[in-house]
Amino acid sequence: MVVKGLLGRAGCTRMVQGGYNAVLAAPDTLDAHFLDTLAGGGWINDQELVWTLVTEAPGRVRELENRYGCFFDRHPDGRIHQKPFAGQSHDRTIHKGDLTGIEIMNRLAEQVWTRPSIRALEEHRAVELLRDGAGRAGGALLLDIRRGGFLAVRARATLLAMGGGPTMYKVIACSADKAADGIALALRAGVPLRDMEMVQFHPTGLVVPNSLMTGALLEEGLRGAGGRLLNGTGERFMGRYDPTRMERSTRDLVARACFTEVQEGRGSPNGGVWIDVSHLGAKTVEANFRGMVRRCRDFGRDLAREPVEVGPTAHFMMGGVVIDPSCRTSVEGLFAAGEDTGGIHGANRLGGNGVADSTVFGGLAGDVMADWVVGRGLPRLSMEGLEAVTGRLVAPLDRGEGENLYKLQQQLRDVMWEHVGLIRSGAGLKSALKEIEEIGQRAAGAPVPGGPMYNLAWQDWLNLQSQAAAAWLIARSALERNESRGSHYRSDYPVPGSELYSISVGADDSSGLRVWTEPVKLTRLSPSGIRQPAGVDVGD
Repeated sequence: MVVKGLLGRAGCTRMVQGGYNAVLAAPDTLDAHFLDTLAGGGWINDQELVWTLVTEAPGRVRELENRYGCFFDRHPDGRIHQKPFAGQSHDRTIHKGDLTGIEIMNRLAEQVWTRPSIRALEEHRAVELLRDGAGRAGGALLLDIRRGGFLAVRARATLLAMGGGPTMYKVIACSADKAADGIALALRAGVPLRDMEMVQFHPTGLVVPNSLMTGALLEEGLRGAGGRLLNGTGERFMGRYDPTRMERSTRDLVARACFTEVQEGRGSPNGGVWIDVSHLGAKTVEANFRGMVRRCRDFGRDLAREPVEVGPTAHFMMGGVVIDPSCRTSVEGLFAAGEDTGGIHGANRLGGNGVADSTVFGGLAGDVMADWVVGRGLPRLSMEGLEAVTGRLVAPLDRGEGENLYKLQQQLRDVMWEHVGLIRSGAGLKSALKEIEEIGQRAAGAPVPGGPMYNLAWQDWLNLQSQAAAAWLIARSALERNESRGSHYRSDYPVPGSELYSISVGADDSSGLRVWTEPVKLTRLSPSGIRQPAGVDVGD
């Protein structure tokens, strides 16, 4: 197990506040969860992946509790408590207060440490996927961050589960150690990707002027519990955008509404809006949202008694590697799970479906891989070409002069926020693509001071290579989708089109990249003629 940071302490799952969607009891049904997920995703989801998610999630919840020691909140009679989340027809989000991710990660990390058969390589990062002579996956080339040296690891099966993380945007909610590394690795390995234009912006990230904490989430459960969004004039503005669901509308719509209020001059003093849960009562807020109350108090805000300033923040990548329901990719021996993959969430992820995705498909991948490796020998890897790869990666350490790495990083974040963010246009995307390509070229030639051992600037240089690659994929795919759907909003094409399709990116015969569209396969349900559950809109 290769971990870019520390086992159980790095990444995004530990940061999950909200919870885990699973159908546990009537009146909720698997069909309702399935339909909610498709409707929220604008009907471009891979329906077989969605069905796998909703049918496997209840069993994984029981496994987390009964086998691995997680303990979720309960009703007085002992039933697991499920709270309301936006875009869902039933209360189905399982949680541990508002610190669900910590509960899951702590228990799973304990299980890893107690198993001597699992070797954890902490503070290592994968920098290249390896192949055998027949083109099958054979492991990965790693960089030992502490020592600054490279390590080639052979493997019968390789799982790509590095998390996405849209850290190429100016305001982010995800873990700062993320850089879409898995997306970049898959791209270089020639693995097809889909839906890369679909980047989710969470509507309620903290606004803390002059602080890196700007963008840190206040979770969706606040709106599910009755929280109200107010603009700078004190108006409850969601009635303009979704008068039926109001604040419990889907994330894409609420985030755009918040962004629009600010753009049209109705924002709060620091360029956001307000979320107010004080009317629920201080005792209720403090009892049910302890983590967020503490987080706000760290910055002088009292969530339980007064409105708190929030705004949209880049949160989750719905696009990624193309997989089948067994987590197999197009490359034999290479599997993928979690935010590295595309197709499950379509155009917009429902809150609570993310950690369900990670555990359901992570668990499936483990089961499938364990069976798949039986009787297979270790691959014979060719070390030819690895010297060129390592040479390219260490090149910035030998440069004396060049452009400032962090100015390039900021430039990428600014252009992504302005032109490839919540509201996009064809002209803006074309301009952004040109700038992203230039930033990528200039970043490759930027110098890094110091030697290879525990050099954080070098890690940031490597991050920027991945971020620039993913940024190009997002912008190019967004330019290809001439409609608005889910998290992808084009001001020049403001309504959904009549066709359902996904955007795919992959290698072509000339060693470049090819972008194409594929019709969505409606293998189980069609959006036409469906009587949806109460409170759920079909499409966006």
